[in-house]
Amino acid sequence: MTTLSYAARDSRTMLRRNLKHALRYPSLTISVVAMPVLMLLLFTYVFGGALGTGIGPAAAGAGSVDYIDYLAPGIILMAATSGALGTAVAVSVDMTEGIVNRFRTMAISRAAFLTGHVAGSVIQTMLSITLVVAVALLVGFRPNATAVEWLAAAGLLTLLTLALTWLSAGIGLVAKNVETASNIPMPMTFLPFLGSAIVPTDSMPTGLRWFAEYQPFTPVIETLRGLLMGTEIGGDGLLALAWCAGLSLVGYLWARSVFNRGATR
Repeated sequence: MTTLSYAARDSRTMLRRNLKHALRYPSLTISVVAMPVLMLLLFTYVFGGALGTGIGPAAAGAGSVDYIDYLAPGIILMAATSGALGTAVAVSVDMTEGIVNRFRTMAISRAAFLTGHVAGSVIQTMLSITLVVAVALLVGFRPNATAVEWLAAAGLLTLLTLALTWLSAGIGLVAKNVETASNIPMPMTFLPFLGSAIVPTDSMPTGLRWFAEYQPFTPVIETLRGLLMGTEIGGDGLLALAWCAGLSLVGYLWARSVFNRGATR
């Protein structure tokens, strides 16, 4: 077998390990899904009537049903950011419990540990996103996307999830303990709220509007909203892909560097 074949085999083993952990200890996965679902229900049924005023047809009295069509893409994206928390915690648990030192003494590919964690987290997060989409449909979300647009939206969410997962793996590697690993990604989880997830950026004060328009999640939200609801995408699509690619590269290089540096100590 070639070096690449050994690495692929070991990565599949690590992937199975992480997925089995998720099945045996589902509490973290459930909490990751619960947060965006609760936010969806909160903003739909509690704040939807007020926030929906002036957003598209809701101004004509359609109410929260129309507002959820605006809201749901942002909450779906929040499900992707929530998955970052689970990745950081899972990596930190392995680092602090000493299992990584055991792996380093075994004849396995050094890249397999991170690859298994990242692949497993992406799969879990995409399943969580699917559940959030199902809940959104149950409470009134009515996208008009074609099959191709759904595939494009899924591809965009996968790219974003991959980028955030690599960043979170790096966080889990540098965190001193599990509590720190669970706290550091929290701002990233709620950053979509400082974009166009809940209300249009045009309604924000000048300083906040500038930040909302130029932070990474806003073009991703607008692209996702355009694909699912047929709104204007414009240049947001290229910006979204650029942000996903850039964050993936930075997260990958950072996580690999931290892990390899630890192996030389």
